[in-house]
Formats: sequence, C-alpha cells, structure tokens
Amino acid sequence: MRLIPSRVLAPLGCVLRATLDHLYGTYALLVFGSLGATAWIICALVPDTAWCWRFTHRLSRLFLYVTGMRLDVHGLEHVLPGRSCVLAVNHASFLDGLIMAAALPEPTRFVAKREFTQQFLARVYLTRIGTEFVERIDRQRSLRDTRRLISTMGSGYPLIFFPEGTFRSAPGLLAFQMGAFVIAACAGTPVIPVTLRGTRTVLPEHRWLFRRAALSATFSEPVAPLGASWSAAVDLRDRTRAEILRHSGEPDLESKTVSPVQRAS
Repeated sequence: MRLIPSRVLAPLGCVLRATLDHLYGTYALLVFGSLGATAWIICALVPDTAWCWRFTHRLSRLFLYVTGMRLDVHGLEHVLPGRSCVLAVNHASFLDGLIMAAALPEPTRFVAKREFTQQFLARVYLTRIGTEFVERIDRQRSLRDTRRLISTMGSGYPLIFFPEGTFRSAPGLLAFQMGAFVIAACAGTPVIPVTLRGTRTVLPEHRWLFRRAALSATFSEPVAPLGASWSAAVDLRDRTRAEILRHSGEPDLESKTVSPVQRAS
C-alpha cells in the first residue's frame, strides 16, 4: 500500500511537467511570432537602419521579459559607441541573433550568408537592420565581399560574425572559419569574443517549442591583431576561439571536425 502513491504520483508528475513545458513552449512561440511579425512590418515601412536596430533591440528585450527568460549581459563596456570592431560569437541556436539584438542597444550589423537574399521575408528584414551579406561559394564574389567589409570597418558599426558558420544540437564549440579574422587583421580592428550560454537549451536544433532557461552574453576584452598577414589572422582566430571556449562551458569539437592541415589553411 505504501508503494501505491509513488507508483501513481511519479508518472502523473512527469505528465504534468511535460504538459506545462509544452504549454510554455507554445506560449513563447506565439509571442515570438507576434513580435516577429510586428518587427517585420514596422521595419519594412521604416528605411532607417539605425532606428530599425533600436526597435528590434526593444522588441527582443520585450520577448525575453514576457516569456520570463533572464538575460545577463557582462562586459558590454568593451563595445565602445562609434568604434568599429568585429564581434565573434559562438553559434548554438536560432535564438542567437535575437540574444545579440537584445544585448546591444546601439546599431550593429550582422554578417550573414548571401542565400538569405533569396528569401523575401528574411531579405527585407535583414536589410532594414543593416545586415551585410557575403558570398560563401563563389570565390571571386567572396573576395569582393571581403574587401567591401574591410572598407566599411571605419563606419563606426561593429560587425557580428558567427565564425562557426552553423550549429548543432549537441553541445560543443566547432572550428572557426577565417573570414572574420582576415577582415579584422587587414583593417587593424580588434575582435571582441562574445560567448552566449543557454540558447542551445532554450531552442535547440530541430525544435520549435521554446524551453525556459537562464541566458547570458559575455563580451570579453578586445583581442588586437598583431599584423595584417595571414598568420596574424590565424593567431587572432586562435586567441579569440580560446577565450570563447573558456567561457562556453562546452567541449572543444574542433579536433573532431577538421584535421591539423585543414585548420592551418
């Protein structure tokens, strides 16, 4: 008789938790959809990219507030107003862009793959908030985009890169691509490592219902390039990645994804 309550209550508790998690995820998804549609419509009508960024920042903060997600931001003082820099961010979830917008009140520009320009909704919104699109497949166009970004580093807008290029559901920091660090080294611009935590839990790959979790964005001290050569860019990448890995609390997956020869290239 004493075993009956535990055998009955334990499964009921699991069902209740699963139901509450599903309800929360659905609620957060509806809020995200409503605020996302509002952001798209308003920004599509307002051609001022600085205004659209600030509006996106406020809506991102509102989303976190009404869904009960706390975002702790550390080291934002390293991003100086009106000073260009490269923000290299680890990539763990579709939520990462929203978290960066919520953390940065002043206009900043994402660097995104050019494939987004083929999607009407993404193209309109990303263009309105000042996103820079780059080619990843065509080498000649990629070189032109790199030169263009180097020339824009004096504009006073930080550029946000996700140097992993993609993300996975399993925890771990992937190898970094070189683009962001070549641009920073050639422009003589520092890189600020940015470490996001919690986004993989809130919205992992292949999942559309949100979960509740603590979120944080840590802006580390700027990492200055030691020259404009390829080796200086590689050194900049390695130092930036080591700093993000130190704060991420996740395993190092670089050795599992690339060989030493590939990494040097």
